[in-house]
Amino acid sequence: MAELSVGQHCGVSHCHQLDFLPFVCDGCSGVFCLQHRSRDAHGCSEVNIRNNSVKPDQHRSYLCSYKDCHAKELLPVLCPYCEKHFCLRHRHQSDHECEKLDTPQPRMVATQKLVKDIIDSKKNEEIKSKKLRGARNSETAAKVALMKLKMHACGDKSLPQTERIYFQVLLPKGNKEKSKPMFFCSKWSIGKVVDYAASLASLKNDNNKSTAQKLRLCHTVSGEALPFEHTLEKWLSDEDYPLFSGGNIILEYLDNDVLFIEDTESYLSCTSKETWQILGKNVWIMQLHWQRKLGK
Repeated sequence: MAELSVGQHCGVSHCHQLDFLPFVCDGCSGVFCLQHRSRDAHGCSEVNIRNNSVKPDQHRSYLCSYKDCHAKELLPVLCPYCEKHFCLRHRHQSDHECEKLDTPQPRMVATQKLVKDIIDSKKNEEIKSKKLRGARNSETAAKVALMKLKMHACGDKSLPQTERIYFQVLLPKGNKEKSKPMFFCSKWSIGKVVDYAASLASLKNDNNKSTAQKLRLCHTVSGEALPFEHTLEKWLSDEDYPLFSGGNIILEYLDNDVLFIEDTESYLSCTSKETWQILGKNVWIMQLHWQRKLGK
């Protein structure tokens, strides 16, 4: 009768104990008893680890999928949208012209739409109350200021009196002179008004160049930058935000994609206090004059 093979002897020479549940070392593949199962206990040579350890494939690389790019990466750099491999330089959608990248709307179109939405919103909500409160005052103040502006305003003296439109031009922030009274022709375009005002105020004007900023004429109520191609005549008859001869107008440098000024009040607060005191005094004199006239 054949002898049953039960258990194995420990591989340590001075032990050689028979173990029914022997341990196989994952380093040297030797068989050991419970006492010598650890590598330190049996002086493991770790043959398998040295010779058979899994080494990274040094020849494995990932070629960039972008056109004319031959760069390689050791690790995969996948675009989560088109699921192609790219190098670090071209990993972003915009850098590798990703086929899944949504074509953005042209900047100016998007900006103009945003500005229009903001202006419409202001017209429908915030500006309504401001308009009701300030429109009458603006028109009245413009009539009173017109008398003084006619005495001090600069402009083309050859213009017929019937075509002259007077403004207190609020000059760009940071300019030494805060404002300057001027008059223009009602038939002039806004672009010509800007050029002429810049000349009178000795302001830098690069509107004929593709610079980052343009000198713009802006409404003191809505803050809107008036389009260059419009005429003064058009804005004098505007239904929502008309300009008044004798009123204020803002001249400011704006970036090409900025089409309105948010804080118009800051320009009004920068004007001379004496100017407002004189205007207030003139209003009071006119009221007193009419009271006396009506009293008679």
